[in-house]
Amino acid sequence: MGKSRSARRARGAVEAVVERVDGGLAELIPDRERARAWTLLIDGAPQSHVDLDDQAHLSFEYQRRLGHVIDLAAPAGKPVHAVHLGGGAFTLARYVAATRPRSTQQVVERDAALVQLVRRKLPLDPNARIRVRSTDAREGLAKVPDGWADLVIADVFSGARTPGHLTSTEFLDEVRRALRPGGVYAANLADGPPLAHLRGQIATAAARFAQLALVADPTVLRGKRFGNAVLVASDLPLPVAELTRRAASDPHPGRVEHGRALTDFTGGAAPVTDAAAVASPAPPASVFR
Repeated sequence: MGKSRSARRARGAVEAVVERVDGGLAELIPDRERARAWTLLIDGAPQSHVDLDDQAHLSFEYQRRLGHVIDLAAPAGKPVHAVHLGGGAFTLARYVAATRPRSTQQVVERDAALVQLVRRKLPLDPNARIRVRSTDAREGLAKVPDGWADLVIADVFSGARTPGHLTSTEFLDEVRRALRPGGVYAANLADGPPLAHLRGQIATAAARFAQLALVADPTVLRGKRFGNAVLVASDLPLPVAELTRRAASDPHPGRVEHGRALTDFTGGAAPVTDAAAVASPAPPASVFR
């Protein structure tokens, strides 16, 4: 691990933490409005926001949408088995632990140095049943027992791009194996015009799951800007009406596409296989300004 340094911030004596991790330069920036909240950046790209005093608080737009999926995946408060591919600062694992006590979770985060930094500076509740594996997301998923997970969430970025081997039908075969019958898969996807990656990912999920929904900012869906979209998949009907209501009431309202409209949105894109898989497109520099 590289040498660490601290930069003094405007909020009293609280300092930012800057350390070299496997994936680049990690920064933990204190939130000026929340006493014990932090934003994690990797090479300048925002990755996670955590409030240690309120771990059910989700600040990032896409994480709020994944939070809705978590809320609707099972009756309120019911413990679940969850797998998180991509850890960051463990924001969503903390959210599950806070909103669904006694849940059992596995987090797969390849960057071991980042895991050590987060554990040291933003420690997990020792009573939360969260196991963290420092390995590749697909390799970690392969270790999950058949039918174990109620929920699999993929939020994996390397250099702000999702690795190609996490975008294929073969990857989704492994997701399906780990999910219980009727379990829910959710993925944070990032794309911009002409949305070829996003359309391909919807087609790929449609080749493996009977029910799909997509939640995103309408300007992203119209191909007007680069942004995040949350893809939700299951073999059982999804709670589309409630997901639509929640997404529309967010601070940055999202639109939910499903059914025929979502099929039409793919524009005839073909499912992605391992042989043809490539990483998601790199975001323009202006996205993080």
